[in-house]
Amino acid sequence: MKYLLVLNINPDVLAALTEQEQQAIFSGHEKFMAATKESGEFHSTAALAEPAKTAVVKVRDGVPAVTDGPFLEAKEFLAGYYLIDVASRERAYELAAQIPDAAIEGLGVEVREIIHEVGL
Repeated sequence: MKYLLVLNINPDVLAALTEQEQQAIFSGHEKFMAATKESGEFHSTAALAEPAKTAVVKVRDGVPAVTDGPFLEAKEFLAGYYLIDVASRERAYELAAQIPDAAIEGLGVEVREIIHEVGL
């Protein structure tokens, strides 16, 4: 079963952390990737640019329009994800709990089952 572990980041929460705490998050991600690769549960990951580097494309009456940034009214933004392939939903939860963001007040890891996938 494949699950998407979604990392939603609140920049204010990250800014309130010490440099040492921020570094612990990054090294924790490296450890998480190494462990899930070793167990064979790692599929892929991607880190995404911040909202200031984001654009939204909408087509209205056949005319495309590109605007800056996302339009979600939220403090959090999608910062990245891990795609894992595990035996059960419970294992996906176990792995999500190992991601350092899950231990930071104001952050968390969303677990979403992949119900359809098309590969290259």
